[in-house]
Amino acid sequence: MTQLRGVMPGWAVALACAIAVAFGLAGASAASPEGGGSQALGGDAPIASAKVPDEVRAANDLSHGRAPMFGDALVPLEWMPPGTSASPIPSDEIFPPQQLTIRFNHKKHVKELKQTCKTCHAKAFDSSLSQDSLLPDPAKTCDNCHDVDHGDLARVVAGTEPNGQCAFCHLGEAPGAGGRVAKLVIPAPNLKMSHAAHLRRNIDCAQCHGQIEELELATRDQLPRMAGCFSCHARSTAASGEAKGACVTCHTTEKNGLLQTTFSTGELLPPEWLHGAAHTPDWIERHKGVAGANSELCQSCHASDFCADCHDGKVRPRDVHPDDWISQHAQAARQDNPRCVSCHQLTTFCGDCHRRVGVARDAPSANRLAGRRFHPEPATWTVAPRSPQHHSWEAERNLNACVSCHTERDCATCHATQGVRGGQGVNPHVPGFEAMCGAAYRRNPRPCLVCHASNDLALGACR
Repeated sequence: MTQLRGVMPGWAVALACAIAVAFGLAGASAASPEGGGSQALGGDAPIASAKVPDEVRAANDLSHGRAPMFGDALVPLEWMPPGTSASPIPSDEIFPPQQLTIRFNHKKHVKELKQTCKTCHAKAFDSSLSQDSLLPDPAKTCDNCHDVDHGDLARVVAGTEPNGQCAFCHLGEAPGAGGRVAKLVIPAPNLKMSHAAHLRRNIDCAQCHGQIEELELATRDQLPRMAGCFSCHARSTAASGEAKGACVTCHTTEKNGLLQTTFSTGELLPPEWLHGAAHTPDWIERHKGVAGANSELCQSCHASDFCADCHDGKVRPRDVHPDDWISQHAQAARQDNPRCVSCHQLTTFCGDCHRRVGVARDAPSANRLAGRRFHPEPATWTVAPRSPQHHSWEAERNLNACVSCHTERDCATCHATQGVRGGQGVNPHVPGFEAMCGAAYRRNPRPCLVCHASNDLALGACR
């Protein structure tokens, strides 16, 4: 640079120095295995690095194979495993985080070198357990093309070709120094999975792992999603075949048969798309609807006493019923919403309380002219004409409310044919019932015989 001072002005010398420094930094970045792409830090999530100039990228092939897409670009959704749109990232509880300390270019091996999945992952075709290691054997696979000898992993012999050097595949500081490289950690999934069973049914790799032949490094993002598995495992019974949809088909279980939900990486919870069962902050308010629609789903993870701890009436949360529930529950019971029998025994829980407060049929005040009554006065409740307050309407609306206090005998006392169970012969049927009674009698004659003797002539039209 001192030679330029005599022939160049000062500003030109400064500009030349700046350009030299810039190119020097770019060259250093290209020459270093750590500087030409992205590196897995603390797991398998590559981080983006500074953009590599095209001329440097062409001269430094070691910048490839460090991320799913060169330069850590975003992978198109159509190349991802099925179900990724519903579950963007795989579950940490099912697939624990990995530490990927190698670089590998699937796209180069599959598209350019014409290698198949079986070339490197032949073990998958005989694997019946998810705990099986499906990584290639370097001595039998990698050494066929790379100038290196992995015959003794304690004494790996590097060759003279660039693709036989430790730093060609292994990442980290001074890989290969002292015969050591950074450890590759891919934990076994907490899942029941047979690759062999799926491959025998012509389920190819892309149906679970996406278009890996379009990618460079394969990370956890290429592991299956539950939403994708459901394309086969959530079909109707007739179409499912051996792809059963029960949770225990794929998920690990405890000794009591319930799903294992606690793992070192966290607690396994339902995803948002699974029947609305995501345990979100409003789950306490929403769970009754999900449990009522599909209680078997809840029973996959929870024993019955888990629900009973809150719902048996002993230690119930204060938000199950509102504070003024005593004044509201009569109307709710008539509408059967919520269903009282979901938590309470009608003849004991409901009946005992009504007797204590004197509004039950067998309570001391129930038959008095003055005093509390459970039902309206007889002129409204019993005697015709029928109205929305008549007991026939109540029975048709919600028979559970009636049988919480009454037995079948109580109804027969009035409605049975005279001479049968002390009946008074009051006809409970709607007009025109005779025209439709035949189908009801053939389906189940028992309800008819509660009020009618078997030789009752009134049954003739129904037989």
